[in-house]
Amino acid sequence: MDRLFPARPWIAVGVLIVESDRLLLIQRGHDPGRGLWALPGGMVDLGETARAAAAREAREETGLDVEVGELIWIADAIGRAPDGRVEYHNVIVDFLATPTGGSPRHGDDAMDLRYFSADEIDRLPMSRTMYPLLEHYFRRSFRPVA
Repeated sequence: MDRLFPARPWIAVGVLIVESDRLLLIQRGHDPGRGLWALPGGMVDLGETARAAAAREAREETGLDVEVGELIWIADAIGRAPDGRVEYHNVIVDFLATPTGGSPRHGDDAMDLRYFSADEIDRLPMSRTMYPLLEHYFRRSFRPVA
């Protein structure tokens, strides 16, 4: 199934890897969103549970093994073409996770990987879809950085 102009939504996962009140983010290396900071994550494979996908994506994108914890957020990312057709529709399921092993390193599709405090995150360029999740998790407001 093609991800552009799909017949139905795709399911994706995001992973909030938290250590000492700091959140691990990756800086996207490719479009869409090249240069923006984001959660590690990606698409759920056929036959794979969302939790297993979260663990796999964390390992692929950060080099870390994680224990996937509670589901913290569900969001939709929907984009429309100029003619109004749905260009993409991803249902994103975000989980908390705790590192259990491995060494932090960014994957091939990222430019950088770092832990950030809430105050540091507030100064990062991110996709607008990140703000509601971060506000929910940190229980504070964030201002979009252009």
